[in-house]
Amino acid sequence: MDLDAIDLSDMEFWARPWSERNAAFATLRRERPIAFFTEPPIGDFPEGPGYYAITRHADILAISRNPEVFSSAQGAVSILDMPAEMNEFYGSMISMDDPRHARLRRIVSGTFTPKMLAKILDDVQTTAIETVDAVMDRDEFDLVEEISSPFPLIIICDMMGIPPSERAMVLAQSNIILSGGDPEFIPEGEDPVMAFIGAGMMLAELMNGLAAERRVTPTDDLLSALVNTSVDGEQLTPEELASFFILLAVAGNETTRTAISHAVANLGMNPDQKRIWLDDIEGVMPTAVEEIVRYASPVVWMRRTLTQDFELSGHQFRAGEKVVLYYGSANRDEAVFTDPDRFDVRRDPNPHVGFGGPGPHFCLGAHLARREITLMMTELLTRLPGLELAGEPQQLRSNFVNGIKHLPVRVRR
Repeated sequence: MDLDAIDLSDMEFWARPWSERNAAFATLRRERPIAFFTEPPIGDFPEGPGYYAITRHADILAISRNPEVFSSAQGAVSILDMPAEMNEFYGSMISMDDPRHARLRRIVSGTFTPKMLAKILDDVQTTAIETVDAVMDRDEFDLVEEISSPFPLIIICDMMGIPPSERAMVLAQSNIILSGGDPEFIPEGEDPVMAFIGAGMMLAELMNGLAAERRVTPTDDLLSALVNTSVDGEQLTPEELASFFILLAVAGNETTRTAISHAVANLGMNPDQKRIWLDDIEGVMPTAVEEIVRYASPVVWMRRTLTQDFELSGHQFRAGEKVVLYYGSANRDEAVFTDPDRFDVRRDPNPHVGFGGPGPHFCLGAHLARREITLMMTELLTRLPGLELAGEPQQLRSNFVNGIKHLPVRVRR
C-alpha cells in the first residue's frame, strides 16, 4: 500500500477490509514505524496538535514499560484532548497514572477475594452452557447476537448484581460508547458525540442507584463488595464506582465479544485449524486462546502523552506530544511473529500485546477474559462441531474496537 495514502485519522480507513488495513500497517512498520498524523475531527471540539502512530512491537513494549515518561493521565482512550473529568469518567483507572492508578487498582483488586473469584468463574461456566443451550435447536443464527454479545454481558451484569431487566439498556449504551460513531448503534437523528455522553450518564445513573441500595442492603455480588469493603482504609468514591462500572460494562463486554466473534470467523475461514483444534480440544486450548486474542486484537489502540523529552528508536519526542499504540499492528510484527497473518491455533511462543503491553496498565481482566473464551469455545467445539459460516463477517466501523457487528452462521448436523 502506498505510504502517503495511509491516513489513520480518516474513518474511511477503518471501513476498509481487514486485509487492506493489515497491509497498511505492514507498510507503516516497514517504512515509517513512528508516523505523524493530524487528529480526526470530532464534533465541535477544536482540532488538536496531532499524534504519532506507534506500530512496532518493540516500541510498544518500551513505551508500556516507561509510564513515568509516557503518561496515561491526559487521556488513554481518546486521541482528542478532553477535560480531565471526562477522561476519568469514561476511562476510569485506564486514564490515570500512579499513585492514583495504583490506589484505584488496589481497591478494586482487593474485592476479588478467593470466594468471590470462585463464584465468578463458576458463573462463567454456567452462563456459557446456558447461552449455547439457547441455540442448540437452531440451524442458522447470528453468532454475535445470540452468543458472543449476550455471553459476556450476562456475566458482567450478574457479577455486579444488575437485574436482567436492565441488560438490554447496558448493552445498548455500551454499544454506543464503543461504536466509533457507527450509524447502526447511534439513535436515528442523534449527534454521535451527544449519544456518547448520554450513554455514559445512563450507565452512571444505574450504578449510583444500585450502589445506594447495596450500602443499605448488601448482597453477595461484586457491587456490594466494592461499596462496602475498605482496602487499607480506603473505599471507592461514588464517582470512581460509576466510572469503574462504565469501564467494566464497556471494556469487559466488548473485548470478549470481539474475541469470540473473531474466533468463530477465523475457524470458519481456516478449516485446517478447526480440524487441529477439534482433534485435541483441551490440549490445543491454551495456545488457541492466545492466538485468538493476538489475531483479533480487540482493542485497536491506547494513547500516551510525553511528560518529558525522550528518544525512542532514533526518534526524538518532545514533552507534551501524543503517541498512539496500535496493538493490532504490534501483534502482526514480522520481527516477532513468524507468518503473522496466518491464524495458527498452535502458535507458540506468542508474546502478543492483545491485553496491552507490560507495566501498570496491563489488563486487569485478562484472566477472566481468557476463562470466558476458554469456556465458550469448549462449548461450541464440543456441542456444535458443525458450526460454519453462512455469510461474511460484518465489520464494526470503528477505529478503537476491532469489532464484528454480525456473523451469520449455520450448523451442519
